[in-house]
Amino acid sequence: MGQLDGRTALVTGGNSGIGLATAKRLADEGAYVFITGRDRKRLDEAAAKIGAHGVQSDISKPEELDALAAEIAERGKGLDVLFANAGGGDFATLAEVTPQHYRDNFDRNVAGTVFTVQKALPLLNAGASVVLAGSTAPSKGIPAFGLYAASKAAIRSLGRTWAAELADRKIRVNTIIPGPIETPGLTGLAPEGEQQALLDSWAEQVPMKRVGHPDEIAAAVLFLASDQSSFMTGAELVVDGGQIQI
Repeated sequence: MGQLDGRTALVTGGNSGIGLATAKRLADEGAYVFITGRDRKRLDEAAAKIGAHGVQSDISKPEELDALAAEIAERGKGLDVLFANAGGGDFATLAEVTPQHYRDNFDRNVAGTVFTVQKALPLLNAGASVVLAGSTAPSKGIPAFGLYAASKAAIRSLGRTWAAELADRKIRVNTIIPGPIETPGLTGLAPEGEQQALLDSWAEQVPMKRVGHPDEIAAAVLFLASDQSSFMTGAELVVDGGQIQI
């Protein structure tokens, strides 16, 4: 028997990287998994690969979140696990930041997460687990990563508040804090031909001297999603090779 037999899960941004690895792990543990992504082709390929239900959706667009919620509701089982994973960012120093850069970071990482969870509220079953995607960036002061770090600091704060607000429904809210993980989102921060150098530079910042693998984050999300973490809420689980712990 799997840890999530009979349960329904949603993983936003589930067509690549951490989201895809987590969706696969949840499905392997018996969950019926919905995944979202903006690119139809990549979404369909990912859904077929792991046996998930793909829904094309951009979390920065409220109308698409409404359509996502309606499709999940139509199945009639509600949600037992929500991994609000979709988001992203890019480099820009204070001198380089533009209003569009600000909106891109906060619309995806903050507004997208807020309204993903809000639209899911009527679907969340008693005892459901909500996992938010944080980052080690707010703890580091990384040059040119200020807006991304600030947006992820907001996620950590929201996780505490929502844990308090949803406790009476027996819904737990926790935040996963990945360190540098080898994903398209991370390697995409560097130009073609410089991606390995970027990974090597991140690895040097980690006491374990390597970047992480998406499967390592997936295992931690499974822990937060399952009954194994039944006495955890409002917490953060750091999976970073010691980057901000040592």
